[in-house]
Amino acid sequence: MIKINPHLSPANLLPGIDRIFELSGQKILNLEHSWDPSHGTPVFTVQGRYTSRGWTEWTQGFQFGASLLQFDVTREQRFLEMGRSATVQRMASHVSHVGVHDHGFNNISTYGNLHRLMREGAIPQNEWEKNFYELALKLSGAIQASRWTNLGNEQGYIYSFNGPHSLFADTIRSLRVLAVAHQLGHVLMGEKDVRINLLQRLLQHAETTARYNVYFGGGRDTYDVRGRVAHESIFNLNDGSYRCPNSQQGYSPFTTWTRGLAWILCGYAEQLEFLNTLQDTELAPFGGKQQILDAIRGVAEAVAEFYVGQTPTDGIPYWDTGAPGLQKLGDYLGRPSDPFNEHEPVDSSAAVIAAQGLIRLGSYLQGTERGTSYLQAGLTVAGTAFGEPYLSSDPKHQGLLLHAVYHRPNGWDYIPPGKKIPMGESCMWGDYHARELALLIRRMAKNEPYYKFFI
Repeated sequence: MIKINPHLSPANLLPGIDRIFELSGQKILNLEHSWDPSHGTPVFTVQGRYTSRGWTEWTQGFQFGASLLQFDVTREQRFLEMGRSATVQRMASHVSHVGVHDHGFNNISTYGNLHRLMREGAIPQNEWEKNFYELALKLSGAIQASRWTNLGNEQGYIYSFNGPHSLFADTIRSLRVLAVAHQLGHVLMGEKDVRINLLQRLLQHAETTARYNVYFGGGRDTYDVRGRVAHESIFNLNDGSYRCPNSQQGYSPFTTWTRGLAWILCGYAEQLEFLNTLQDTELAPFGGKQQILDAIRGVAEAVAEFYVGQTPTDGIPYWDTGAPGLQKLGDYLGRPSDPFNEHEPVDSSAAVIAAQGLIRLGSYLQGTERGTSYLQAGLTVAGTAFGEPYLSSDPKHQGLLLHAVYHRPNGWDYIPPGKKIPMGESCMWGDYHARELALLIRRMAKNEPYYKFFI
C-alpha cells in the first residue's frame, strides 16, 4: 500500500513543479514543430516520438490544452496563441461529435480552459470571444448528454463509443461538460421541444456508474471488494437490464484496470466539489443536496481506499490489480513500483489522474482525519511522479511523463528490444494530467485561486 508522507506540503513540491513546466514547454514546442496533422492526433510515444493510434480522436484536446496549461503557469503568450488558434481551427468537429463519450476530455481541455482563463483575468475580456467559448461548451454539453441510454426508473447513462449497451468508467469525467453547460443555462432540447435538464442527466449517469461500475463489498459477486472498479458495464437494451461487467483495456472484467479506477476517483471527487457549490433548491428535485453529496462522497472514498491499499508504496500503480504477472513480483505492494521489471508494466498516467482525485477529495474533507490522509496520499503520489524515473528530462523524448500504458491487451504499447513489457513511453492524457496535477498543487502552494473546471 502507499506509504503516505504526512509531512509533505504543496510548497515542498514547488521545485519539482517548476522543473515540470520547464520541461513541459520544451516538449510542447518539440511536438508542435514536428507533428504532421495529416497523421491524425498524437496518442502515445514509440521510442520517444509521438505516434497516432486510437479508437477515436479523444486526445486532441489534451494536445492543445497542454499549451493553455503551460500559459497558465508561465504567461508566455506563444503558448496561449498556440492553444487558442488550434482550438479555433481544429476543435469544432469535437464539439459536434455525436459518436463519442469524450466531450469532457476534448472540449473542457480547450474551450473550457480558455473560458476559465478569461474568467480568471489571465486573458483580456472580450465579449465575442467569451460568447464563442460558451456556445461551444453549451453545444458540447448538450450533444454529450444526447448520447443517452434510458434504463427506466430514472436511471440511464451516457453510452460509450462501443454503442448504447456500453457504460464506461471513463465517462464520469465527461460529466464536466454537462456541468459547465448547465451552469451556462443550457438544456438539451428533445422531441416536441422537451427540455432535458443537463444536471439531471449528470446525476443519473453518476448514480448508474456507481451502481454498476463500482463495487462496495456487498456480495454482488465472488470478486466484490469495496472500491474495485469495472471498466465497462454491459446492458440488455431490450429491457434495460444489467448483464455483466466487462473490460476493454484491463486484464479481465473481475480485476481492476487502474486507469479506469483513476477516472472514477478523479471524476467523482471533482463532481463533489461542483455539486457542493449548488443551492439546496437546485438539487431538491433530484433527492436533495446532502443525500447526493453523501452518495458521491461514498463512491470517491471507496475507490480512494482501494487505490491506496492496492498500489505500491510510492503511489505508482501497476496497470491492473489482477494482472497475472504480478504474482512473479513477490511483495510488490510492500515496496516502490518498478517500471523496469520483466513481468507487468506500471501506469504512471493512472497515478497522476488518481493523485488529482485524492487531493480534491482530501481538500473537500478538509479538517477531518480522512481528508488529511487523502490529501497527503495525493501529494505523495505527485512527489513520485514529478521525479526520476517518471519525469522525462531527455530533450529528444517528446513525452513528459514516462512509463505510461495505453492498451496492454491489444499490444499497442512499445516494448524496447530485449525487454518483455512496455516501459519508458508517454501518452497524451498522462502528460496532460501531469500538468493539470502540477497546476493544482502549484496554486495550492501559492494560495492562488483553487484550480477547478466549473464556473
